[in-house]
Amino acid sequence: MKASNSPNIPNSLNEHWMPFTANKDFKKKPRLITNAKGVYLSTHEGTTLIDGSSGLYCNPLGHGRKEIIDAIKNQLEKLDFTMPFQQGYGGSFELASKIAQKTPEDLNRIFYTICGSTAVETAIKISIAYFRAKGDSTRFRFVGRERGYHGMNIGALTVGGMVNNIKPFTSILMPGVQHMRHTFLPDHKFVKGQPETGAELADDLERITKNFGAENIAACIVEPIAGSTGTLIPPKGYLQRLRKICDRHGILLIFDEVVTGWGRTGSAFASQEFGVTPDIITMAKATTNGIVPMGVVAVREKIYNEIMEATPDGGIELFHGYTYSGIPVAVSAALAVQEIFEKDDIFNKVKSMSNYFQEGLHSLKDLDCIESIRNYGLLGGIDIAMRDKPGKSGYQVYKECYNAGLNLKPTGDALIIAPPFICEKKHLDEIFDKLRIGIKSFMKNS
Repeated sequence: MKASNSPNIPNSLNEHWMPFTANKDFKKKPRLITNAKGVYLSTHEGTTLIDGSSGLYCNPLGHGRKEIIDAIKNQLEKLDFTMPFQQGYGGSFELASKIAQKTPEDLNRIFYTICGSTAVETAIKISIAYFRAKGDSTRFRFVGRERGYHGMNIGALTVGGMVNNIKPFTSILMPGVQHMRHTFLPDHKFVKGQPETGAELADDLERITKNFGAENIAACIVEPIAGSTGTLIPPKGYLQRLRKICDRHGILLIFDEVVTGWGRTGSAFASQEFGVTPDIITMAKATTNGIVPMGVVAVREKIYNEIMEATPDGGIELFHGYTYSGIPVAVSAALAVQEIFEKDDIFNKVKSMSNYFQEGLHSLKDLDCIESIRNYGLLGGIDIAMRDKPGKSGYQVYKECYNAGLNLKPTGDALIIAPPFICEKKHLDEIFDKLRIGIKSFMKNS
């Protein structure tokens, strides 16, 4: 289709095949973002939206941060790119040290990737490499979880449990993967924070070890809070139970903290918030405030050391990496983000706003079409009652909220609310007011 004569619309919308988008529907009535500053976005139609989901969770420090932009500019003037294989530059080592200071316990070894999907793919490969280095090559299986999201590369897709993502590609998935049940139970509806029931769901991992042999399982991967499926909060004791089962059988525990990493729960990582230390953590999104793509994998010392010691001096220990692993422009953005975390005491700010966010989110309970509300830190999920077919209600509410001046992320019939960490109470009030307007408009028009 040809676009209108508006200077803010491209000459043609035909050629761009948009990801995770109803392309035909979008191109009938496009939603184009032209500018962004702080917690607000501007559209091609001249309207203003408040960003209720921090982009895709990835802009928690707000848009247009001058500190980050200046750091990127300064870096590009000095060094635009250096090959990340067999050479490096000082910034990537400095960043690794800063990240290691915030990761839990001894997850001090840092591997750079280019996004969350590639971070998960890397965690899978490192797990296999670790056991092979130990002489334990029988461990090839992985255990994921239903409704889990770990990215769209083949390995990440396989350990995930989002049915619509998986169905078209079942013939090319990674072999040997089993899934535990998800943790959302009927009595978790409208629970504030962690549910009291459901810790026993972790015993699914024990059952899988009996059915397939613990000696064949390399790792179990979960999101501490299942984000992209609609914010599923772990029951009290659930993650601790997973940790004990993994320890009992020598299985690595991987936490995918692409969503929860860097403050979303009020702690640097959800593993610290919930008091459970995994063997590997994946992160991305907020690492650079979403300005430059970057993924990170943090691993325990024992994993790194085992792989290093299994390789003769001068040999490549891990045959894995990416052209854009830890490139200067991404590192410069991430270093600036680390400075902002410290200077603005971001994690404590999230903690201080969490209760206000919780009460505002649950104040929407009176709307009849809402089936469930869940929350932790500055992360919430709302389920809208299904109408006609799965996903239709969520998409319609998203569009009504957009028209009301609120941008957020829908997934199926769930709405994900993940406001920027720089929000003040007035911004949270605006998000919930416009969310109410959008949902009411959906109820009226459907």
